[in-house]
Amino acid sequence: MRSLLTQLLLRAWQGNTVIVWLLLPVSWLYGLLLGMRRALFAIGWWRVHHPSVCVVVVGNVVAGGAGKTPTVLSVIQHLRASGWAVGIISKGYGRTVSNTIEVSVDAQVQMVGDEALLLRQRSGTPVFVGPSRQDSLRALLHTYPQTRVVVCDDGLQDYSLYHDVEICMMPEDGLGKGYLLPAGPLREPWPRKALACAGVNDAQLLVVSSGTSFAGAFTARRRLGLIARRADGTSCAVSSLQADPAVKALAGIARPTQFFGMLEAAGLTLAARVALPDHADFAGFTRKSLGPYTLLCTEKDAAKLWAIAPDAWAVPLEQSLDAHFYTALDARIASALAGRLSSPHGH
Repeated sequence: MRSLLTQLLLRAWQGNTVIVWLLLPVSWLYGLLLGMRRALFAIGWWRVHHPSVCVVVVGNVVAGGAGKTPTVLSVIQHLRASGWAVGIISKGYGRTVSNTIEVSVDAQVQMVGDEALLLRQRSGTPVFVGPSRQDSLRALLHTYPQTRVVVCDDGLQDYSLYHDVEICMMPEDGLGKGYLLPAGPLREPWPRKALACAGVNDAQLLVVSSGTSFAGAFTARRRLGLIARRADGTSCAVSSLQADPAVKALAGIARPTQFFGMLEAAGLTLAARVALPDHADFAGFTRKSLGPYTLLCTEKDAAKLWAIAPDAWAVPLEQSLDAHFYTALDARIASALAGRLSSPHGH
């Protein structure tokens, strides 16, 4: 039901439907609350935390997925190759506990969240999760004091933490009619306005999109990985599944249809599809209930699906970004860290 409601809203946001008009008053109230929150930061009622490291935030202004996780991985890979000591902080969406902890490569997904676990396994970088990004950052720096750059998975609207660089992911299908939630997909008004208080208004905004709707945006090129793997480490070429007539694809992500479309574009024939809400835990499914299919899922879903179907193939998503994007990112990081040397701000 939740998945159906999500898909209904996604379709409604692209047109002037009755649903949109009925939800507009709620959007106006949401916008008012956003403005009040921004004002509290602007007047200093709520304080901005200035860490001693450079903070790079990867987020979006729209509800749903826009490629944040692949972008975090791309940024981390670039930073590590450039010699920076890096770490990742995340809310750990979908986890069942609320403590602040470091994510291990073999952590239970219920304890850390699916995205955080994937980031730890794919990046080889320290990842900390917790309800407060500030607390996660402190825990990261306490455990790894040599860290110089911290990448925040999501959090573009979290003004309590200083942002040196903001990477805003834009979806391929645009911003709908430009309404705020729930009448539209926007988490905040766009174009994004700088907050008039120290610690937020000087962040450099880098816009990234895999579509062509946003002038001046850096281009993200996404594609399926060539190799899929199972829980036991067995691997196979994704192309080898093209001749399989009994493939069932499952996706518990914000935009499951995009994953299905990429599989079909890679030459696979899908006998069945299961679209689930973002961060779905596959509760109620058993291997028997999934039927005698060859199962395919996203890497994000793998840890949860493997608990009931270890024979499922997890297909990775790979991404590359414009070289100019990394040039802009490097310049801002260097400037931010140089400023820290002469700044009184600390932990």
